[in-house]
Amino acid sequence: MWNTVQQIFPYAVGYTIPLLIVALGALYCERSGIVNVGLEGLMVVGSFAAAFTIVNLQDKLPSSEFGNLAIWLGLLAAIVVGVIFSLLHAFASINLNANQIISGTAINMIAGALTIFLARNITGSGNIRIMRGFSQSDIPVLSDIPIIGDLFFTKTYSSTWLVLGILLISIFILYKTKFGLRLRACGENPQAADSAGINVYRMRYAGVMISGALAGLGGGIILVTYSGEFNGSVAGLGFLALAALIFGQWKPVGILATTLFFGFATTIANVSQVIPSLGSIPPLLLKTFPYVITLVALIIFSKSSQAPKAAGEAFDSGKR
Repeated sequence: MWNTVQQIFPYAVGYTIPLLIVALGALYCERSGIVNVGLEGLMVVGSFAAAFTIVNLQDKLPSSEFGNLAIWLGLLAAIVVGVIFSLLHAFASINLNANQIISGTAINMIAGALTIFLARNITGSGNIRIMRGFSQSDIPVLSDIPIIGDLFFTKTYSSTWLVLGILLISIFILYKTKFGLRLRACGENPQAADSAGINVYRMRYAGVMISGALAGLGGGIILVTYSGEFNGSVAGLGFLALAALIFGQWKPVGILATTLFFGFATTIANVSQVIPSLGSIPPLLLKTFPYVITLVALIIFSKSSQAPKAAGEAFDSGKR
């Protein structure tokens, strides 16, 4: 049993990390008062930007012990394109007071169609395959620690530590800085924040742009870890990230726990046929398990939801 846990743990973490970073992006966005259901589309454009950049640079730039420089530039491109694409949602939701759900849905539709069109013109098909991505490696010294080393410091990706670092920074920013306080104020009571001299429009733009950056990064991480190919889809992870945000009660630590749960549940479902103790359970039941649990949790905790009070509401500085 322990050997089985050791085998599936790195894959569960690998699946959890992109989900975690996208959910953190959604956290910034909703804490500012903007609902972003366009995470799926932002992940897709991030994956496309990373694939396009890596394919064009991978043979021209040197590799190092920390990974191929082209891969890091690909992730940077994913962040930049994610930010640029998120401005469409920000402009529609903040300046035009458009319905945020409809705007996010439009982002998802545009992203999928546009990237597939571009990929077909570039490669002749809707796919862009990279030659190599991040490789798994053991962390020296730490991987020798009994039990913990085998689970957390063996067969890890460089992107895992990048995302965990962003998680810690996000906790500090949201709860220990003026920016975090102002961002949360805009999501709770934008009129009061405006009266206190906070530029609500600017803070909401910042929240949406951060969500675009992190969602694009999430799409790029999928590409350079376990996918290896852009195909115009991220398998619904953007919507699953929104579920993780709600299940985690709009808190970074709660989101970490929820995404880790989703990661393990999905990994177990994918490898259930080779685990004797799980072989008797229908794979479909295992794959739907995390979603069913999420629905049950939403029903149970709906009355005590800690969602930002003004999330999804348009703001007009002329109203008090």
